[in-house]
Amino acid sequence: MKLISMLCLFLAAAFNTSALARSVTFFSDGAMVEMDMTAAKGSVDIALPAGMIEGSLRVRPDSGTSIQRVDILPASPERDAGDKDLDSLVEQKSRLNDRLQALATREAIFTAAAKSQSGKAPRKTKTNPDPMQSIRQGTEFAIAQLEAVYTARRKAEQEIRRLDGRIAAAKAGRRGSEAIARVLVSPAKGKVVVRYALAQQGWVPRYDIHLNGDGTAVIQMSGQLPGAFTGFLLKASPAQLSDNATAPLFPAQAGAVARLGGFRLPVTEERFGTGVQTSSSFVLNNTASTHLPAGEAGIYRKSEYVGTFRFEGISSGRIKRVSMGTQ
Repeated sequence: MKLISMLCLFLAAAFNTSALARSVTFFSDGAMVEMDMTAAKGSVDIALPAGMIEGSLRVRPDSGTSIQRVDILPASPERDAGDKDLDSLVEQKSRLNDRLQALATREAIFTAAAKSQSGKAPRKTKTNPDPMQSIRQGTEFAIAQLEAVYTARRKAEQEIRRLDGRIAAAKAGRRGSEAIARVLVSPAKGKVVVRYALAQQGWVPRYDIHLNGDGTAVIQMSGQLPGAFTGFLLKASPAQLSDNATAPLFPAQAGAVARLGGFRLPVTEERFGTGVQTSSSFVLNNTASTHLPAGEAGIYRKSEYVGTFRFEGISSGRIKRVSMGTQ
């Protein structure tokens, strides 16, 4: 029994060591992949994925191993069904991005229409005996159209997030690659640590912004992680790739929402509308050292949820007006 227990402990330790041999850390603008690899007959072949950032490959020899040479070789040009599926997913995402641009134009049109209706002076005429009723109808129509725009945009953004996960999974599962790095090492079974960065593989931002009327905004930042990288140890960081050496790291799970940080930032000029449709604006001063990228945000006024809007992001040290709805 004691022998079996010791064997179980050994296997568990071996499993954990294996799990730690491959890791990926998600940042706001990409991801960093790191893998431990063992040579066969003095050579290690590293498949370099299509999304790898040029110049980001690093190969570090393990203790007792020396690197003799690194050659970058072209991968096979053969395309399979997986490549066609990836092309289809990318095309779907492009169409959704086109739709988001059209919805932004539509939003601007109906926002202007709502402001125009609310600013009209009522004038009774033979053809318009009840001008207030006409103004109300025009305003309600514009608001209804805006609500439809917000709903369509939210659905499009959600679908883009799902497509991003499928695209990442398709890239990870591709039979081919953009290139191969062939590393010649000594001894024949030497070990190396491989690291490279991936573009467009970062987490999708999500915020909860709390305004309590005390001159500050409490901002909780989270990130939706891609659903690829099966078998990797996953981590997430609120920082950008360029800050990977000093960035804080948090354990994460694929497809989950990772809590990435909280900030209390100064705000001024808080305004909340009194109409049926929620509207608000405030001037935000990002005194934190972290860039806050664009993403969906829920807004709360004195603990009451009052709506969701598209937060356009703000760099560290910048001051910016943030608005939701018509003002």
